[in-house]
Amino acid sequence: MVTEKEVEAIGKVLVDARKPLKARFRALFTLRNLGGRTAIEWISQAFEDESALLKHELAFCLGQMQDEQAIPVLLSVLRDTRQEPMVRHEAGEALGAIGNPDVLDVLKHYSDDPVIEVAETCQLAVKRLEWLQKNKSDPGPGPYLSVDPAPPAEGRDVPTLREALLDESRPLFDRYRAMFALRNLGGEAAVLALADGLRCSGALFRHEVAYVLGQMQHEAGVPQLSAALESPAESPMVRHECAEALGAIAKASCLETLRAYAQDAERVVRESCEVALDMYNYENGAEFQYADGLNKLEASG
Repeated sequence: MVTEKEVEAIGKVLVDARKPLKARFRALFTLRNLGGRTAIEWISQAFEDESALLKHELAFCLGQMQDEQAIPVLLSVLRDTRQEPMVRHEAGEALGAIGNPDVLDVLKHYSDDPVIEVAETCQLAVKRLEWLQKNKSDPGPGPYLSVDPAPPAEGRDVPTLREALLDESRPLFDRYRAMFALRNLGGEAAVLALADGLRCSGALFRHEVAYVLGQMQHEAGVPQLSAALESPAESPMVRHECAEALGAIAKASCLETLRAYAQDAERVVRESCEVALDMYNYENGAEFQYADGLNKLEASG
């Protein structure tokens, strides 16, 4: 049984801007795994941080926890136009992930946000909540144990799903459903189909493709992810997700690119490379788990 004192100790690591970002990320994911009101309170405190990357991950974790106690802080972040677009976007997505229809009116309001990534995220969150109401059940975590912005499509044919994914005339929600169906199918053909999505318009869409490729951890996606990370014309929101995906894939072919862009001019990109290099080391090392906040407490005790 984890004590309140232990949760507090991990929370203090998360909110301490003097700590290395990789240590704060590990503390965050430890809190996500522990759950509960105290963990949510510590995560919520960190939205005052200067790192957009960290705040983006805070919102992501609160959504994945699916605890309605996180709704007030997520609403506050979504409404706060001083927050970076990628942070507000993630707050909107998290509200959809939690699944409470009480937030529908707010999400509908921000579906017309002047920041396109925020607007599209809220549109997707509305569609997810409406889908849940209609189908009366959550689609479940799937093989990757994640709460996704859209349920996977029912098809299992890679060419058909690829066509739906890349068809920009289709509703974004339907393209996301094809995306998650391809991810769940797995295999090189599905990875290559998804990687083609990195050439589509829409930074939000491309960032989600990069995230999914990171979940799959298949080396076939490395060339396309590396090319997007290396492109100065690409949105920082996409480049950051490509960096984290390369860290998750954690093959030798990822390492040189991550090291090179750990000095990028864009803060969110270089911080993502820092975190990704830590993930690379974890994936290639002997550590038992990435979210190791409790282990570090025991070691220092």
